[in-house]
Amino acid sequence: MKSPRTTGIIDTPDILAQRIDDNSKHTNIESINFEYDVVIVGGGTAGCVLASRLSENPELRILMVEAGGSSRDVLMSQIPAVFPKLFGSQNDYGLFTEPQPFAQDARKYWPRAKALGGCSTMNAMIFHSGAPSDFDEWSKTGLDGAEEWSYQALRKYFLKFEKYNPDPDYPGVDPNERGRDGPVNVGHFGYLTEASKKLFQACVNLGIPLNPDVNSPTRGTLGVTKFFTWNVYWLSVTYIDKTKTRVTAESSYLTPDVLQRPNLFTAVYSTATRIIFDGKDGQKHAIGLDFAHKNGNVTTTYRVRVKKELILAAGAVHSPHLLMISGVGPQNELEKHGIPVIHNLPGVGSNLQDHLVATIALSLKAGHSLQYLLGISLVDKVWSIIDLLRWKWFKSGSLTTNTVESAAFVRCDDSQLFEPDNYQIQDETSGSDAPDLEILMLPIGFAGIGLTGLCGNIPYPSMTFGAVGLRPQSRGKISLKSSNPFDPPIIDPHYLEKHNDVAVLVRGIRLMMKVVQTEPLASALEKHDHPLFDHDLHKSSDEELESEVRKRIFTLFHPTSTCRMAKLEDEGVVDARLKVHGLDNVRVVDASIFTRIPAGHTTAVVYAVAEKAADIIKQSLA
Repeated sequence: MKSPRTTGIIDTPDILAQRIDDNSKHTNIESINFEYDVVIVGGGTAGCVLASRLSENPELRILMVEAGGSSRDVLMSQIPAVFPKLFGSQNDYGLFTEPQPFAQDARKYWPRAKALGGCSTMNAMIFHSGAPSDFDEWSKTGLDGAEEWSYQALRKYFLKFEKYNPDPDYPGVDPNERGRDGPVNVGHFGYLTEASKKLFQACVNLGIPLNPDVNSPTRGTLGVTKFFTWNVYWLSVTYIDKTKTRVTAESSYLTPDVLQRPNLFTAVYSTATRIIFDGKDGQKHAIGLDFAHKNGNVTTTYRVRVKKELILAAGAVHSPHLLMISGVGPQNELEKHGIPVIHNLPGVGSNLQDHLVATIALSLKAGHSLQYLLGISLVDKVWSIIDLLRWKWFKSGSLTTNTVESAAFVRCDDSQLFEPDNYQIQDETSGSDAPDLEILMLPIGFAGIGLTGLCGNIPYPSMTFGAVGLRPQSRGKISLKSSNPFDPPIIDPHYLEKHNDVAVLVRGIRLMMKVVQTEPLASALEKHDHPLFDHDLHKSSDEELESEVRKRIFTLFHPTSTCRMAKLEDEGVVDARLKVHGLDNVRVVDASIFTRIPAGHTTAVVYAVAEKAADIIKQSLA
């Protein structure tokens, strides 16, 4: 068996794997000279955690295969405020959904990062662990061992990855409830605009309760957080470090010390194309992986042997995609594309869930917005350059904002916040203390997202509010476009198919309009006649707002549950130990295993799931 002589991040797969060409694709796997105990597909948020934790055991030889490169040299990933500049770049898959019939037949853009660190390199860095009852719901699937996914059991893994940096300006955050020694640096480091300060006081005046830490198990996740010094409130903590630089899964887990471990190898610019299975003795056992490496216009295919475990950590789109093109999935779907069926597993790609956001834009008085960061005018470009230099030299200024500066979590059945209407909204929450609606605020006005970043050419100081439906009823799926691994899969989330999802967002718009009409935020507004501004939206009927919702929605980048942890009869794909049903040594570890989407942001949950999975796998390989 040939042994690689170079560790770390490797762009020369010849030292990691064996080349195969069109004439040798059926080479006996036993003739492959490169073998690893564990092969991880995907170097995203979960993959980096797994690579780091599993390689702590020097007896395990581990290969991680990532389609992108390192994010360390991608400037737009390092600066917190400018992550939308990565949309449509070489670090983005540039995916789109199918036309959505309940959203004006629009194809919706789906940002998916192609880089080590995954979507932790290209998101708004919001640290939110969801409602505790969300995970208690996971523990009730009836699977053997499901009780180990309760919030009480999972909480230690939230704490394990976190290193909270206390700040005297945030005395309401109890450091005893936060993680202290984890690899992921979190804290109240980013810039805070005047708009956020006034927004949070408006929320309090409206009756949304204060919550110093929306990740606290004692306080729960409802309400807004408080910034005591200036009497303003801010979303609890973000993934930024003391140098005001984005913290990613790569920077946190693939540290120089980790990359120097002689048993860890990371192949970059390498796309997994097929899992190779062995059917001996009735077992469906993964014995190898093919991946393709691109060097300019030349693509070379490589093969490695899997000795013990193959782990899919490629995310809610690409994990089910790789299973299906490898012959694991719904039989009719595989046969339609001429793929030999290794294992008929109907749940693969099903139960796709995502958080939708419907936005409104409002103009602000000067000094309250960061609109100039879009660089629409020459003056804006100059100020943007000045702020870039401030960030480069001093790691300070507005570019340290994560853009989504503030948020409130509420319930749609809160009679203090919502006037009576004709909607009979069904309670989809996991418990009485869990939200089903989130209100976000960004100090930049825009009308949506696309391949070029934030969309909407607004030349005035402005802000954007977003209503997020946290517990959607609609379910979509990932399916195959072809058997070609380089063809992106068909993404059909069935957005707003269930009317309940529309009703939640209509109430969300109503609440947002109440907040902006409440002091002190109301006095910060300055009306303009620009067509993208929504100052009079509160005058609309419910029917008109429903139409606006269907026009305005876009993803909050949270696709989940396409390889969900559930029983086979419930379209489950993995069991409580994250093994794929019916496969001997294949696991899935990423957001696709979520039994149901949590009522909040998903990055922290992926970190915790991956930390727990690492312990599960270590135990099984001991």
